[in-house]
Amino acid sequence: MIILAATPIGNLGDASRRLVEALENATVVAAEDTRTTVRLLAGLRIENRPRLIALHDHNERDRAGELVAIAQTEDVLVLSDAGMPTVSDPGFHLVEAAALAGVTVTALPGPSAVITALAVAGLPTDRFSFEGFLPRKPSERRQTLHALADERRTMVFFESPNRLAASLHDMAGEAAFGPTRRVVVCRELTKMFEEVKRGTAHELALWADPGVRGEICVVVEGAPERIVDAEEGIRQVRALVAGGMRVKEAAAEVAEATGMSKRDLYQAAIEKPAAPKP
Repeated sequence: MIILAATPIGNLGDASRRLVEALENATVVAAEDTRTTVRLLAGLRIENRPRLIALHDHNERDRAGELVAIAQTEDVLVLSDAGMPTVSDPGFHLVEAAALAGVTVTALPGPSAVITALAVAGLPTDRFSFEGFLPRKPSERRQTLHALADERRTMVFFESPNRLAASLHDMAGEAAFGPTRRVVVCRELTKMFEEVKRGTAHELALWADPGVRGEICVVVEGAPERIVDAEEGIRQVRALVAGGMRVKEAAAEVAEATGMSKRDLYQAAIEKPAAPKP
């Protein structure tokens, strides 16, 4: 089988007993960086020396078939440098190939920077989205943030310390989240110099301007519920219907954008048709 194993994101003490046992018994390990895995084995005082196969962003598609073939007869332990494989780390294409080949895939749960940042941020956790890394190019990053401007769930991002200030300034822009949206920057989670910095998007952009080091997670408050007049909501539904959309679909779209009741919008739209043109 394929075994996805979560590794510590900073504190070696977070290694689970199951991870230690898996490393002690592994014969084949597919690792994002084999050097990191060697250090992990040494840090955990594990004497086992499994066969290490590099599995990273640049070779995963090519190597997935080889690893799936190996997993037909023996277990393949899959590690990223930190956290759970496949979550903004290599592993997805391997799991996809294994599923297609009928090879069992299981996981050893453990540390996750996404969940750790969400837990300590102090923002709503009942609904959230993980957005991974923002695009490197400023124009693409701003487009991505603009598309998320009305996202009502709490959002979690990964970001490079070199691009953090620029990303926070873009988040504070009126075309994105705006200067007053609550943001939390989580730096070096579980490590000696862990820091959780809370403030508005504008405040944290200024804080990050001098430079920030370490592994970064950014947690952003979801958009506030938009209050729309009932008549305006019905007008929007009718406008979408006039453009060719079905009433049910139009009501669902307006409800998602405004927070209004989909059922109420639908009922109002079919009970109160648009007034005839003079």
